[in-house]
Amino acid sequence: MIYNVVFSIASHAVFSFHFTYLYGPMNKVVSINTKDIPTPRLHAYLLGAVGPRPIAFASTVDRQGRPNLSPFSFFNVFSANPPVMIFSPARRVRNNTIKHTLENVHETREVVINIVNYRMVQQMSLASTEYQKGENEFVKAGLTMVKSDLVKPFRVGESPVQFECKVTKVESLGEDGGAGNLIFSEVLRIHIDTAMLDKDGNIDQFKIDQVARMGGNWYSRAQTGMFEVPKPLSSLGIGVDRIPDTIRFSKVLTGNDLGMLGNIEAIPDSDSVEAFLKENIEIRAIISSDDIDRIHQKAREYLASKDIDSAWKVLLAADTL
Repeated sequence: MIYNVVFSIASHAVFSFHFTYLYGPMNKVVSINTKDIPTPRLHAYLLGAVGPRPIAFASTVDRQGRPNLSPFSFFNVFSANPPVMIFSPARRVRNNTIKHTLENVHETREVVINIVNYRMVQQMSLASTEYQKGENEFVKAGLTMVKSDLVKPFRVGESPVQFECKVTKVESLGEDGGAGNLIFSEVLRIHIDTAMLDKDGNIDQFKIDQVARMGGNWYSRAQTGMFEVPKPLSSLGIGVDRIPDTIRFSKVLTGNDLGMLGNIEAIPDSDSVEAFLKENIEIRAIISSDDIDRIHQKAREYLASKDIDSAWKVLLAADTL
C-alpha cells in the first residue's frame, strides 16, 4: 500500500512524499521526488546517504597572492593518466553565494589539495569557518604554510599527502543555491610524509589514518569508525592565532586541541575563571602545583569530553601563574 504523507519542517515549508509499505527484509521505504522538497532537506539526505566522503583540503591564492584554505567533501580522484582529481565548491544553499576557493580558482587556475588525517581534523574544521575575504585560514587554524614547488598556493605542512595541481576546467552545474562547480585538478607534483610509507614505499593505510565526511556533524576515521566534530560557529571563532603563546606552544596540547580551543566566539573573562576556580577544589590543587604539563593535561581531559569552556578556564588560570 502507498500513503501520501505531508511533513512540516523547521523552515515551515511543507512538502509531501510517499511511504511505500513492502513485505520482506525492508518493510518501509520513503520515496521522494527530488523536485518536491526544499534544497536544504535534499542536501541533508544526499550527505547523510553518500559517505564516507574523502576531504579535499584545498589551498588557493587570489590574484593578490592572499592565501585561502577550505575543506570540501564533494571530492575524489578520477584518472591516473593524466592524474586528475575533482572537487566541487557548491553554491551556498542559504543565500546562493560562492566560496572564496571558487573565486580564487577562476583567478589563478591553481590549487593544492591536502589530504586530511585524524591528527589535524579539528584544525581542518576550524578552517571551514567563513572568515572574510583575505583572512588567512592557515593562521586562524594554526596550520603550517609550506611553499609549493610548481604552483603559487601553499601546502599544509601537517597534511600527510599534498597534491600540487593546475586547474584544467571549471564546470558549473547550475546557478541556484546548492549547485556544484566541478574543479578539474591535474596533479603536477605529490608530496608524501615518509612516516606514512610502508617498507615497500607504499602508503600504509593504517599510518595515514585518514578521516572522511559523513552527514551532519559526523566523520569517519578509517581506523576506528565514526566520531563527531561540531560544526564551526555560525559567528566567527577566535582562531588559533588568538590563543596565548603559553597555551599555543604547549608540549601537551595537540593541533586538534588547539582547533577546538580556537572555535569559540570569545575567551572567558577573568571573573568567570575566578568563579570556576572557587567551585573546583581539584582544579585549584592542580593549578597550585605549578606543573604546566599536568595543568595542560587536565585541560585535554575537558576537551576530550567536549567541555571547551572549562578547558579554557583551566588554561587561563595556569596562564596567570
